Amino acid sequence: MSEPTPLGGNLSGAHSFETAAMLTRIAAESDIDELGHVNNAVYLSWAQDIATAHWRRLASPALLQKYVWVALRHEIDYRDQTFAGETVEIRTWLGAATGPRYERHVDIRKPGASRPAAKVLTIWCLIDAESRKPRRVGPEILEPFGFSG
Repeated sequence: MSEPTPLGGNLSGAHSFETAAMLTRIAAESDIDELGHVNNAVYLSWAQDIATAHWRRLASPALLQKYVWVALRHEIDYRDQTFAGETVEIRTWLGAATGPRYERHVDIRKPGASRPAAKVLTIWCLIDAESRKPRRVGPEILEPFGFSG
């Protein structure tokens, strides 16, 4: 798997495709499956990578120590193929927060493409790092991402 570019775009206030945080990747030979294109599991790995990078970039050291996120659900729509050597732009933005759950959207597409190769919606759950119990997504989580609680 190729190394991503540094996370760019709107890090705080990413609430839509147009305002998303973004990184790019080049599909490596190791990302390719027996059908000759990027394996579906790789798209999910890329979605995890950008979600983690976004959280780690915006959260303070105190928040990183206090909380962890676990994925409760992934919904993935596969729309286009990506081949070895092709560049993809991976964008992420946040959706609704409900209790301890927070929606995160990821769009993976070739530069300039009109449709994504894959769209991912993940429902994440905020967990207290010490007690391992769910915690409500409150202002201390929302504010670094540019949202009010």
